[in-house]
Amino acid sequence: MMPRMTLKSGEKISALALGTWGMGGGYFSPDYSKDAKWIEAIKYAISKGISTIDTAEMYGGGHAEELVGKAIEDFSRDDVFIVSKVWPTNLKYEDVLKSAKQSIKRLDTYMDLYLIHAPNHNIPLEETIEAMEKCIELGYTRYIGVSNFNVKELEQAMSLTKKEEIVANQVEYSLLNRAIENELLDFCKKNKILVMAYSPLAQGKLIRHRKFGLLEEIGKKYGATGVQVALNWVYSKGAQPIVKSENKKHIDEISQALNFKLKKEDIETLDRNFTGKRFLFFLI
Repeated sequence: MMPRMTLKSGEKISALALGTWGMGGGYFSPDYSKDAKWIEAIKYAISKGISTIDTAEMYGGGHAEELVGKAIEDFSRDDVFIVSKVWPTNLKYEDVLKSAKQSIKRLDTYMDLYLIHAPNHNIPLEETIEAMEKCIELGYTRYIGVSNFNVKELEQAMSLTKKEEIVANQVEYSLLNRAIENELLDFCKKNKILVMAYSPLAQGKLIRHRKFGLLEEIGKKYGATGVQVALNWVYSKGAQPIVKSENKKHIDEISQALNFKLKKEDIETLDRNFTGKRFLFFLI
């Protein structure tokens, strides 16, 4: 059974999330050529217990949201947790509300969690947070959060909330990018902010890494693959891995990545051997 992670509210969501970046097109560019395959992949992931689905208005120019909306039609709405994001150029008050309204129209349902995709220092964060809170009031979303925020930016966002709380920060995190361990990871844990880790396999770079064999060796102890060990390592740090896949065999693999608990000595071995990038560089 899929382990659960707990939000500040006490609500539990799947400890693995399915990412949809690349489904439905690229940056603001829709692609309708593989709709049936993408919808089927999302459905299959949900059936395997990966019921947290991450998307954004930027993914495929909103088409990824449309795919998510179609994929969840066969499931009870309470059984899925939908996350979407507003792009940094749309962070003025009215623009946030407009973006949120468009997102729920494409999804054909409300969002469970709405994130600021990345900071925009040219728009007052106070204005954006006020709009995000209004989105909850209007029923567009149940929770709000941020993405790609460092500690200083996160502290500011938290200080500006008046009615609601920041419940999540979505950031890059993997064995090859451990920058959030400098300060951000501990800060989020201390404040009960869910860390959603995108690119937990470093967008495939980890699988091609010269030390991937070590992951496979450790995996043998648990009857697991190297990919499963890498995702389990992220989870062992208290973060929710977000994995994108269109392949049912790969979805089977990742859905079982948290079915075992890495021993302390194996976590320490991975920590020593994969020092990872130590700078913050956010992409998706």
